[in-house]
Amino acid sequence: MVAYQILADLIVILHAAYVGFVVLGFAAILLGVVLRWKWVRNLWFRAIHLAAIAVVAIKATVGMVCPLTTLENWLRQKGGQARYPGDFLGYWAHQLIFFEGPLWMFTVSYVAFALLVVALLVLAPPKRPWEHDGS
Repeated sequence: MVAYQILADLIVILHAAYVGFVVLGFAAILLGVVLRWKWVRNLWFRAIHLAAIAVVAIKATVGMVCPLTTLENWLRQKGGQARYPGDFLGYWAHQLIFFEGPLWMFTVSYVAFALLVVALLVLAPPKRPWEHDGS
């Protein structure tokens, strides 16, 4: 049972890392464009970042429950826990990424954020690997 609880907490931490990548990645891209950090123009980073938020927006639009949430809940149930994290890291990771609100609010937020990421791709496009910047 303890193994299921630990796995559930690891899923929450993975989930929080995913959310962090999307949100902090966006902030880093904005800041990096202003400060002229070359790495924020990396095509692979930008494509993975766009794909990460696109998956969330599409999933929310079609009404699909996040597979990480489903897996966490299943592991917690198998571990004899309620659908709530049991240890310190799991608890705080959970608190950071889960909020109460109507479903439509999350769908609109995810889609709006995805559109911001697309706008940033247009306004500050990534550098293609085959292009040289002259430096």
